[in-house]
Amino acid sequence: MPAIVGPIQIVEVGGGVINFGDSFYLAPKSASKTAAGSGTFNTGNFVNTNSGLSATTTYDPDFQDQVLAGNA
Repeated sequence: MPAIVGPIQIVEVGGGVINFGDSFYLAPKSASKTAAGSGTFNTGNFVNTNSGLSATTTYDPDFQDQVLAGNA
């Protein structure tokens, strides 16, 4: 059944899906990897992190972590 879409305004889209009217199947896909050392993702007021000597190993021996192609 056709849909009638009136005036729209899109201000910002961050990794989402916008659907106008009829759609059969919507499946957005994404994959990411983050390497961070100790005390990296601390948030808040007056954070005091004493981690001493810290090292983050970013070596990844495998070719792919998550395959997205053909993953319907």
